[in-house]
Amino acid sequence: MLIQFLIFLVLTTRSVWCTTINKHAGRLFEDLLADYNKLVRPVDNNSETLTVRFKLKLSQLLDVHEKNQIMTTNVWLQHTWTDYKLKWNPSDYGGIDVLYVPSDMIWLPDIVLYNNADGNYQVTIMTKAKLSPNGTVQWSPPAIYKSMCQIDVEWFPFDAQTCEMKFGSWTYGGLEVDLVHKDSHRVREELETVVGLDGEHEEIVWVVDEGIDLSDYYPSVEWDILRVPGKRHEKRYPCCESPFIDLTYEIHLRRKTLFYTVNLIFPSVGISFLTALVFYLPSDGGEKISLCISILISLTVFFLLLVEIIPSTSLVIPLIGKYLLFTMVLVTLSVVVTVITLNVHYRSPTTHTMPRWVRKLFIEILPGYLLMRRPPPAKVEPGTIAVKMENSLILPRKGSHRYSFSIRPRDHYASAMFDQMDFLSPTYRSSFGTKSQDGGSFASYQKEFTPVRSAVDSVSYIADHLKNEEGDQQVIEDWKFISVVMDRIFLFLFTSACIFGTVTIILRAPTIYDRTVALA
Repeated sequence: MLIQFLIFLVLTTRSVWCTTINKHAGRLFEDLLADYNKLVRPVDNNSETLTVRFKLKLSQLLDVHEKNQIMTTNVWLQHTWTDYKLKWNPSDYGGIDVLYVPSDMIWLPDIVLYNNADGNYQVTIMTKAKLSPNGTVQWSPPAIYKSMCQIDVEWFPFDAQTCEMKFGSWTYGGLEVDLVHKDSHRVREELETVVGLDGEHEEIVWVVDEGIDLSDYYPSVEWDILRVPGKRHEKRYPCCESPFIDLTYEIHLRRKTLFYTVNLIFPSVGISFLTALVFYLPSDGGEKISLCISILISLTVFFLLLVEIIPSTSLVIPLIGKYLLFTMVLVTLSVVVTVITLNVHYRSPTTHTMPRWVRKLFIEILPGYLLMRRPPPAKVEPGTIAVKMENSLILPRKGSHRYSFSIRPRDHYASAMFDQMDFLSPTYRSSFGTKSQDGGSFASYQKEFTPVRSAVDSVSYIADHLKNEEGDQQVIEDWKFISVVMDRIFLFLFTSACIFGTVTIILRAPTIYDRTVALA
């Protein structure tokens, strides 16, 4: 029972205390804002300058759109200034030292983003402002800004970008509202070269190296933040006595290249080296030109993908664009060279005559340097594939005599060719021109040998034809071997060109060797 009474007593006391506090807060709120005019700059004297301390707190880097050149960020805008109308003595209001009021009921500095890209200059979410007894007002509204960012695509996708967010008062000049860094104790001065209408000139800027608060930053999956300096500029124009002040925050970004390396660089390099493999295909297959055209179509797809990513700028060619262009030139040259090698491959003695220097260079000299060795011609054993014939032809004669002649096959040809023919056997060669035992002469047998002579002439014709055919075939094989030598030469040349182009184009990007530790 005692415990229940104590709990009731504590709750009652707390309720009374909260009611008292709320009563004091309500009274303070009414006293401060009873005669408050939010349209008037809160200074005692109109010539007095109101100092507004400003700092940008980056919560998230939502997107960097390369094609539209827009950076989207989620930020908090930290404003701090002193309003003399909003001071009070805490002892008069129950010890209240903090009061939160709707921001649309008090004067607010009209700090806007100058380089916005969607027309939303001011803050749209009006969060409450925090008041302190000494008149200090703290207001930190969140905002999602789309700011213009000039994209440098020279080293894409191994690029680094510098995007700016420029803030300043839209209405007041530097004599009415002095916009300064919130961390003014860390400000340093430096000279900056500015390009204006009257040329280049140097002006003093006030720089804070860590101008943006990254304590609550959610890391981006695409970009590393390297530096976030904040610069304060005072610009004077002939029209006005008061300077125009702005705070410019530079966000130095470095792209995380894993995505584009896997999905863009590696396929491009692979397609580039496929160009060299065209010359490793045999010409008889008929697929060399088809492979070249397929590679050209693949490169066209990558070019279309690149056009969708990068902005339509004519200032520089992006790194990946240079590499794809280099690969396309190689593929085009490979088509031309392949047509030439195919033309050489299908040459014959009836269409072309092989110059002596071509035979000397491509058949005798270059193969040794290209690690090529032509197989020796196959040796044909005598009588293995020659036409098998009887050693002698037996001719009928009148009576008991028979006349014969032998045909010896050639040892140098693999067809039915003969080196020489003995029209008659030695036994009867000496008897020609004399009468035989039965009174006949060779003239009497001439009629019988006429079909044999015709057959021998036919065999001689076939032998000559086969000789010419073998010679023509040898020349055709020489042309084919020359085309193989040319393919080997261009294989080495295009492989070297692919390696050289990959190294000199892709490895030139500065960010590949940048070892700067990212802030976030």
